[in-house]
Amino acid sequence: MKTIMPKQIQWNTRKWYIVDANNQTLWRLATQIAVILKWKNKVSFAPHVDNWDYVVVLNADKIAVTWKKITDKVYYKHTGFLGHLRETTLWEMLNKKPLKVLEFAVSWMLPKNKLRANMLSRLKLVNWTEHKFQAQKPELISL
Repeated sequence: MKTIMPKQIQWNTRKWYIVDANNQTLWRLATQIAVILKWKNKVSFAPHVDNWDYVVVLNADKIAVTWKKITDKVYYKHTGFLGHLRETTLWEMLNKKPLKVLEFAVSWMLPKNKLRANMLSRLKLVNWTEHKFQAQKPELISL
């Protein structure tokens, strides 16, 4: 079996996209961002090739979730010591670290391999409507 390398890939063309997360549902927004980061929206998709596109998410702290998900969704973290499993609900995460909620959601939808860290490094989360990426001339996407 041979690995197919798409000929349409142009390595020097990087696109920047802007997404406004104001009142967007968390998981629907995360899936659409993950599709852009994985390059599945391109014709020249190959699972072994990393995408070079960037995604800037504005108002990342103003995402919407259902009322049941806020109380039921639990994030787990283990410190490495016996009996030190830490639990945090979605409500607590939205109050303490609202950007981490969207970052975790997108991270879980990306492939679990060596390309994941590079894909996540091209996700830029911003709490407000102003951003410092105007020089890259990003395209506004309505999701």
